[in-house]
Amino acid sequence: MPFADWTFWKYISSIVDILLVWYVIYKLINIIRGTKAVQLLKGILVILIVRVVSDFFGLTTLSWMMQQVITYGFLAIIIIFQPELRRALEQLGRGKFFSRSTSPDEDGQEKTVEAILKATDYMAKRRIGALISIERETGMSDYIETGISLNSQISSELLINIFIPNTPLHDGAVIIQRNNVAAAACYLPLSESPFISKELGTRHRAALGISEVTDSITVVVSEETGAISLTKNGELHRDLEAEELKGILNSELLMHIKTKQASSARWNWRGKQNG
Repeated sequence: MPFADWTFWKYISSIVDILLVWYVIYKLINIIRGTKAVQLLKGILVILIVRVVSDFFGLTTLSWMMQQVITYGFLAIIIIFQPELRRALEQLGRGKFFSRSTSPDEDGQEKTVEAILKATDYMAKRRIGALISIERETGMSDYIETGISLNSQISSELLINIFIPNTPLHDGAVIIQRNNVAAAACYLPLSESPFISKELGTRHRAALGISEVTDSITVVVSEETGAISLTKNGELHRDLEAEELKGILNSELLMHIKTKQASSARWNWRGKQNG
């Protein structure tokens, strides 16, 4: 093979190699995006920055400490990121690693909001306890795996049936992912905030706990009083009326979708105008 041809194919293989590496990195980022692993990655980035800065200013002891952390950090990364690595291998085995990711649309969100409103109204009047968490940008796969997988189309009837007392799935949380009921009987982390009212039970603590570690929206129905509450961004909104709950869900879920669609449409219009 002539040298010129060999160089050409070497360039092609190098380009393909780089593109494949970037694609794998992109898929890995999608897997861990929004999970607790992102915060850990930020911590690793801080360690690397401290290492560079300590070398630059001649901070010998600090530089040595950071070097030890980096040297033995590989094993720690494997242990810390075990759930994410397992999920990546599972997706690879199922052939989903190279599939396109989907995002919720406006029609699906409207159906989700309507189903939640109808279900919570029914359960509140009959004092049926419920805990419904809606995934947004932050992934909740870690918590979905703790429950019973359903992957069902959302409906008010399904939500009501899940939380009927003394049924197998009523104890725990329902997690809604991409406008589907992903799983039921899921375990959510309990908030350890000392400012939570003593009269609130486990459901409210779990709702607050998941809102502290993700950007999800969680709706709670109290089985003692029938009151409806909602948590987001570590905040608890108690004793909501139906219209108040509808307003919050619409503003948090639907308005976010409309903003993204408007931004995309504006970008496309500018592109056509420039073209």
